[in-house]
Amino acid sequence: MGIFSRKNNDEPARNEQMVELGRDYAIARRHRDTKAMNRIMRQIGTDKDVTDLSDFRAGQESYDSIPPIPRGRNRRR
Repeated sequence: MGIFSRKNNDEPARNEQMVELGRDYAIARRHRDTKAMNRIMRQIGTDKDVTDLSDFRAGQESYDSIPPIPRGRNRRR
């Protein structure tokens, strides 16, 4: 550290579209919506670079970190 040090918090630019797709994929997976999951995976494709895929994973993890709401028991008999 010098006298005139400047902190550089250069975060890599995030692709917000990929983050949103990752969040949508996590929502579809939680609700077991295979049609939406397959549509999103086709939209992403396999030719994306590593940064896009890491943004996609970040979107998934941001939704997965939210715990699901516990469902009440069915009290009808």
